[in-house]
Amino acid sequence: MSLGLVFPTLALIGASPEKPPAIPAAAPIAQSQVQAQSQAQPQTDGQAVPPTPPVPVNPPAATTDAPAITLEPLTDPATSPATPADASVVDTSHTRGDPLEGFNRHMFAAYQTTDRIFLRPVAMGYRHVVPKPVRSGLRHFFSNLGEPIVFVNDLLQLKPGRAFKTFERFVINTTLGVGGFIDVAKSPNLGLPHHDNGFGNTLAYYGVGPGPYLFLPVVGPTTLRDLIGGQTDDFVLPLAIGNPFDRLEYQLSRGLITGIDERAEADAELKMLLGNAVDPYATLRSVFLQNRAGEVQDLHSKPKKTDAIASPLDDPLGDPAAARQPSPLDDPLSDPAAPQSTAPATPTGAPAPLPAPAHP
Repeated sequence: MSLGLVFPTLALIGASPEKPPAIPAAAPIAQSQVQAQSQAQPQTDGQAVPPTPPVPVNPPAATTDAPAITLEPLTDPATSPATPADASVVDTSHTRGDPLEGFNRHMFAAYQTTDRIFLRPVAMGYRHVVPKPVRSGLRHFFSNLGEPIVFVNDLLQLKPGRAFKTFERFVINTTLGVGGFIDVAKSPNLGLPHHDNGFGNTLAYYGVGPGPYLFLPVVGPTTLRDLIGGQTDDFVLPLAIGNPFDRLEYQLSRGLITGIDERAEADAELKMLLGNAVDPYATLRSVFLQNRAGEVQDLHSKPKKTDAIASPLDDPLGDPAAARQPSPLDDPLSDPAAPQSTAPATPTGAPAPLPAPAHP
């Protein structure tokens, strides 16, 4: 080492005999950093080492009122407990209105398996083997047996006019329709079509809520209110009349025939609805609940009169075709075979102009 570097170093070491002022606890760390930086400076023979700029010992801390957040390097911030800003986020494990969604999905999966293996093949065989008039007759027969239940619920919903039409339909189909096998009442001459009604609708009419959504393998999509109402409908005839409606043979045959027939008739609609659905269970639930909400809303609305189709019995002396096109007898002086004139029409109430005299 050259003498030019030794003497300045000895002078710096013995230059300050006084005790240095006290510094905070971080000073030894900062002083060691200064010495390390001074040792790392390149030294050249015959040149003095320039002093290193002082390092701030206590940098000003950032003033903020936000609380300190401790981060755990092994935890995912997305899975950490919600902060006060996310306190409104509520984690729900089921869809609104379907608190038993887990149970319902298991029942729906079991139904789909049973339908694919057993129910649909039997329904398609039934539709292929049994002639259509026989299938329609059985459907009308069981529907006619349910007309007294529809009549009672029409009265409970304070609709006497509708109840009277239901009573007329039941009497006509039971007598002229050979016990209900032929639906004579819905013909255009009588105009008494069938309408569904039951105790589920009556409960909804008086404000009873639908309750949780349910899917049961035998019943299908329903709600707690409709399930109770449907069971009440099934007990009316056995309790009011008794034999043969209270016998197990009738109950099984009725449930089997109506269930297979409904499955066969709804095959095309189910394919269209659930064939390309991403979530068939959610699709069926949404369609069912929307249809039921519309039916309940119709219970409180009055039937609208439509003028699109005029009944031919409104005026027995009127010609229905005369209301749609002008008659050639409106003007007795005009020739029906003559071509239509392009002259402007005569004002209403003004006498028609006389024809010009023919020249010889």
